Amino acid sequence: MLTDFSGLCVALATPFQASGAVDLGAFQHLVRHVVAGGVDVLIPLGSTGEAATLNDNERDALVETCLAESRGRPVVVGTGSNNTAQSAAWTKRAKQLGAHGALVVTPYYNKPMPSGIVAHFRAVADAAPGFPIVAYNVPGRTGTNLAPATLAQLWQNPQVVAVKESSGNLAQIGEIARALPREKLLLAGDDNLALATIAVGGGGLVSVAANVAPALFKELVVCAREGQVGRARELHQRLLPLMDALFVESNPIPLKAGLELLGLGTALPRLPLLPAEDATRRRVGEALRALELVG
Repeated sequence: MLTDFSGLCVALATPFQASGAVDLGAFQHLVRHVVAGGVDVLIPLGSTGEAATLNDNERDALVETCLAESRGRPVVVGTGSNNTAQSAAWTKRAKQLGAHGALVVTPYYNKPMPSGIVAHFRAVADAAPGFPIVAYNVPGRTGTNLAPATLAQLWQNPQVVAVKESSGNLAQIGEIARALPREKLLLAGDDNLALATIAVGGGGLVSVAANVAPALFKELVVCAREGQVGRARELHQRLLPLMDALFVESNPIPLKAGLELLGLGTALPRLPLLPAEDATRRRVGEALRALELVG
């Protein structure tokens, strides 16, 4: 069971054609782009990949394309749902397709109690025995926080090997790191908290911005993990305008604008998301030009 998902992980966007169909050709180019930039782990079908708007055939095609272009990188598939049976089925399917793990978000909308969260993850794990699971905490989207005490219960399941922590709460992140079992992994879930999370004991970053700047974010993560604090701080400060620009509207709206500027797909998300406003597009372009990523 491959469980080393440390380093730089990228939450891949899903490009769409003008017709609204998934653009597998553009997705293939995007995967090649981030692999060439040194990304360690590929994560299709997450929040950034607009997984909530994809049907099962589209999901399968994206996973298969990602695996074909991974060049040996682990592929961790987003399989979360607020419907436990659906999440279990998607996780089982990811394993069947040859993925290396599943990214499972805490159930949204239902607002389960901690015992319900634990039962949810147990059911998902049981549907794909031996398949590694990365728990994903993003209360800003789900309405439910995966508290350290609840995470401690999830750690008792050997299939739960890591947590993507996107609470934005440094105190909580620090507590998770303090109590982290030796064989488990803490991943920053926000680009702008990568340096801080790694400094307190995290082992990597699940990045949105690495879709457009993989090499720079790879260097940031490497320097942070190796204790090259000065260089890591310099990179963090240099990349901060891009990090900020990519979240002035809901992710992945600004990211899609950036990918279009890089020639890696259209700027089109799927409804209920709309393309970036002109001001957002200009801000993303300015950030990319400052990093010399576009002319």
